Amino acid sequence: MSISVQNISKLYGKQKALNGISFDVKSAEIVGFLGPNGAGKSTTMKILTCFIPQTSGKASVCGYDVNEESLEVRRNVGYLAESNPLYYDMFVREYLAFVAELHGLKNTDVRVKEIISMTGLEVEQKKKIGALSKGYKQRVGLAQALIHDPKVLILDEPTSGLDPIQLVEIRNVIKEIGKQKTVMLSTHIMQEVEAMCDRVIIINKGEIVADKPTQEMKETKGSRQLITVEFDKASSKSALLNIEGIREAVNIKGNVWQLTTSSSKDLRGDIFQFAVQNQLAVLTLQKEEQNLEDVFRELTK
Repeated sequence: MSISVQNISKLYGKQKALNGISFDVKSAEIVGFLGPNGAGKSTTMKILTCFIPQTSGKASVCGYDVNEESLEVRRNVGYLAESNPLYYDMFVREYLAFVAELHGLKNTDVRVKEIISMTGLEVEQKKKIGALSKGYKQRVGLAQALIHDPKVLILDEPTSGLDPIQLVEIRNVIKEIGKQKTVMLSTHIMQEVEAMCDRVIIINKGEIVADKPTQEMKETKGSRQLITVEFDKASSKSALLNIEGIREAVNIKGNVWQLTTSSSKDLRGDIFQFAVQNQLAVLTLQKEEQNLEDVFRELTK
């Protein structure tokens, strides 16, 4: 396993930030690490990157213990922190060369050129970091995390401050990286998780509340569907609620109803059967599946 977390807890005084969490991340897997503010995401990432120690439990990256072999962990990890600390008085190219030298890289000019191209910093490479937009500062942070070609990439809010075009570009960079490296990222943008991540881990109040492949997460227990149906004649709310699995029925206008199901089961066949039994014709029928944001709200409310 590239990342292994076993029964990790973290106390800040009397406050328990993490409460015995456990998970593994395989090689070449992109995992979304989600949770509301204060749930323990950043704390977990800081433990995995050796910034802070855990109170109890064990964690390892690429087989190296984060406490006993922290230098080896840091050699194998690229980290973009949520605060993205940068030297604003340094030029982009100068800063990346400086980081490359800290990692003991040879041929730093070649590697800096490669990473600038990979993260789309060519136009801004001769500017001071302090003069960059927030989106380009994020790119510099991603570039420094990648400069030493780590096996594991840990990204805390990597798309923060990016415009829609930049979002697509960085998303493509991360997806390409994920073909060869392990990527663990936190974000509040659920569309990014659905587009990039193979798997989703949701943490709430210091505990793991869900850990599944992205598609399975959308179909998890407690999920729902919205079905919009139009009949040729009037029907009643009470009659529609008698269909097994229908939780809510709202009349939008005329003979158009929006039905909310209580599970992920496809009820369109049941609705057609209801129409036949009640001598109704179905004019339109549209199903809208629950998205990841709905699941997230359900699990962390």
